[in-house]
Amino acid sequence: MAVGTTVSILPCGAMTADLTWLLLAPNRSIRNRHNKNEPAEWVDVPTHCVLVDTPDGRLLWDTSCPRDWETHWAATGLQDFFPYDKVSDEEYLDSRLKQLGVAPGDIDYVVLSHLHFDHAGNVKMFKETNARLVCSAKEKEWAFGFEGPFNGAHLKADYEDLTFETVDGDAEFLPGVSFIQTPGHTPGSMSMRVDLPESGTMIFTADAVYMGESYGPPAVPAAIVNNLEQFYSSVEKLRGIATETDATIVFGHDANQIKQLRVAPDGSYK
Repeated sequence: MAVGTTVSILPCGAMTADLTWLLLAPNRSIRNRHNKNEPAEWVDVPTHCVLVDTPDGRLLWDTSCPRDWETHWAATGLQDFFPYDKVSDEEYLDSRLKQLGVAPGDIDYVVLSHLHFDHAGNVKMFKETNARLVCSAKEKEWAFGFEGPFNGAHLKADYEDLTFETVDGDAEFLPGVSFIQTPGHTPGSMSMRVDLPESGTMIFTADAVYMGESYGPPAVPAAIVNNLEQFYSSVEKLRGIATETDATIVFGHDANQIKQLRVAPDGSYK
């Protein structure tokens, strides 16, 4: 635990999508935005980043989606299945940082839970800064290793000309800030644990757990899971840590939970 550490959750608007992508259920089929009015649950998929200010440096966890999402994703078709269409100008990541008086050059570490399009979408914002870019070793190996410009939700245009440092295993990265290996959603997905003096332990699951309904118990997987066995194992790993530490769990894309959290620019956790 590091005295003086502050966590600011940056809500960055929402994509919309068929709920099946996030929560598998019987007799439900995936639809895109052109037939979203047919019977299916088309829901908000909020996206957020986390700014962690510590005495040893400022860390940004994930980078959300880019402003030019519709054209940037065009070659993949993702813009039809996950349109980033519930976002105002003040909710884009660059606007959120400005609201806090933070410039890209003020950030020491940009850590990506994984390299999917909605988490690495703005990482190039930090290309000309001194920020150290970090992901897990297994995520880097997968994301840079496949053939072609994209594979599923990995879009090489987001990150291929950037240099990443890697972490492996569960380890403290900064005082009071640890990364937890939680593969399943992708081969190298990570979650983040922050131990705060006043607010206690907070765990940011990213896409290891999409929402409260995914967490269960029992845990419910999504349509986008690289390895189902690893997914279940990672959820139970997080559940064990959360139980042991009485942690606040912040899910990756929970439309109800994001409304209940203290979020930037007005709220924070200490």
